[in-house]
Amino acid sequence: MVKKYFYIFLGLLLFILAAMIFRPVNIPKDAKYCLIAEGKVIRVSEGGTNDVVFRLEGDKTRYYINRGLEYGLVLEDLQKKLVGKNVTIRYPEHWTLLDPNNTIKHLCILEYDGQVIFDEINLVHSSN
Repeated sequence: MVKKYFYIFLGLLLFILAAMIFRPVNIPKDAKYCLIAEGKVIRVSEGGTNDVVFRLEGDKTRYYINRGLEYGLVLEDLQKKLVGKNVTIRYPEHWTLLDPNNTIKHLCILEYDGQVIFDEINLVHSSN
């Protein structure tokens, strides 16, 4: 009998743990709900599955556009245009066990020189 409750408890615990690990990033409906990072881009690279990854000077965080290359962004163009330049990045507050130090952020909006380079909020919510 005790064994049965142990397995039920273990299954429930594993389910909750999996939900915490694999929960999707919630894209806010408005940029005002995003956190902001500003700084000089020191690197633009490809990561994950067609993701575009940005590193800012003096910032340990990696900001990424999920499947950015599939949205039509061109890595070489972004590198030429943004490396060495100051940008504003807007991202949702999100935490997962896969990133316990919280050093990888899902980028929602990328702005440079007063222009929006990428806006996932409008892409996601305009189709709803």
